[in-house]
Parts: sequence; C-alpha cells; structure tokens
Amino acid sequence: MITSKEIEILGEEIIKIISGIYDPEIPVNIYELGLIYDVKISDQGDVKIEMTLTSPNCPVAESLPAEVEEKVKAIEKINDVEVNIVFDPAWTKEMMSEEARLELGML
Repeated sequence: MITSKEIEILGEEIIKIISGIYDPEIPVNIYELGLIYDVKISDQGDVKIEMTLTSPNCPVAESLPAEVEEKVKAIEKINDVEVNIVFDPAWTKEMMSEEARLELGML
C-alpha cells in the first residue's frame, strides 16, 4: 500500500520522467507540448496515463506510448503502467505550455 504522500512524490517523479521524452518532430518534451492529459496513481502503485498525439497519423503513434510506459514502469514502487491514447479532445497548439510556445517561437 502506498501512502498519499508517496503518491504525491511518485506523481512528481512521473512528470519529471515524462518531461524527458521528446516528440521527435518537435524539439519540446511531450509534457510541455500538452500531450499528457491525465496521470492517475492507485495506492497499489498502478499508473494510468491518458495521452494524445499531435495527430492520429503521428509517425511515433506506436513507439511514443510504449516509451512512456517503459520509462514510468522503471520507477521504484510503480507496479503496472497503462497508457491510453485518446483523441478527444483533439490536441491543439493552445494545449502547449507557454514555455513550449516560446521555445517554438510562437509567442
């Protein structure tokens, strides 16, 4: 059983790990791009991540979610990871953080 404090710490660690994963076509990490919609951690250490892609035809549609799953699963105390790809709501440039828009010259 994982305590609520440990869940909070794990959540921060998951975001840090995800922030190290980049979309190969855009020089910004997937968290700042706004591709991560939700991260849920159970008190059993199971993680469910809901994410999207910049487009349904994204060339990394198979490899990117697998990379997220693999890297998050490597965190100590994480039991299982499930990554669900959703396209509703559809990703738009407005979902990017201000930092990402600045990096891409959109501000």
